[in-house]
Amino acid sequence: MTKHDQLHRFLFESHSVRGELVSVSETYQRMLENHHFPQPVQQLLGELLVATSLLTATLKFNGDITVQIQGDGPVKLAVINGNNLQQMRGTARIDGEVNAAGSLRDMIGNGYMVITVTPTEGERYQGVVELDGDTLAECLDAYFKQSEQLPTRLFIRTGMLDGKIAAGGMLLQILPGVQENSEDMFDHLVQLTATIKGEELFTLDAKEVLYRLYHEEGVTLYKPQQVEFRCTCSRQRCADSLVTLPEADLQEILHKDGKIDMECEFCGMHYIFGKKDIFGEKDIFGEKDISEIKVVKKE
Repeated sequence: MTKHDQLHRFLFESHSVRGELVSVSETYQRMLENHHFPQPVQQLLGELLVATSLLTATLKFNGDITVQIQGDGPVKLAVINGNNLQQMRGTARIDGEVNAAGSLRDMIGNGYMVITVTPTEGERYQGVVELDGDTLAECLDAYFKQSEQLPTRLFIRTGMLDGKIAAGGMLLQILPGVQENSEDMFDHLVQLTATIKGEELFTLDAKEVLYRLYHEEGVTLYKPQQVEFRCTCSRQRCADSLVTLPEADLQEILHKDGKIDMECEFCGMHYIFGKKDIFGEKDIFGEKDISEIKVVKKE
């Protein structure tokens, strides 16, 4: 049985510990459907997707969040961009051979993780942590120790379900101001949560998962939030970026190729600009009327 992607928040009634549970399989599949990444890169993006969703839910803000990994290995960049509405997209940039059995360090090399939060109102925040862990979850645990100073553990699962890629995860975190009284119970809950299997996260509803893990604990489960793939690319954004280029450069591209093909690296959408679109009656350097710009889907 499959289920739609949702993020669930929950609270242990007798302990000062909060939790999150997320399933992102449909979002994961949509995110990768126009890409042909090697399997290890697909898995890394799935893990990043789960982590970004869980991380976003720990923040009380309206705005965007970007979680990216950069390094000097064959995978130069892996990035997930999302927002407080749990609308997610992601991609990777590869330069070199990716070992099918390679670890995170094999793919990224010497690298670091950057988490950028851009609120609709307020100041932009950015946290940076070196990739010292063997897994993404370990690196994120280090990030929480460095930035939040709250005991936090992530549990990320990726795999296959009915022949399709699937992903989900959980997060536990001690509530602020009560760490000393909750650490022993937190460790106990971490041990219980670590037993969660990918198939359970991919197929069971939240109530069943929480009952299997914590049937001896009182847990309050809150209303879920939908998670979905959504790309923010648009014709207007492409036109706005073309406006910033020198006219001579645009003329050169048009002379060589007969068109300007702008591809969104997240969703694979192509926005095709012809000479008339740019320099004809629909001059983007004037009124920016791009109603005649063609849009085609990447094969």
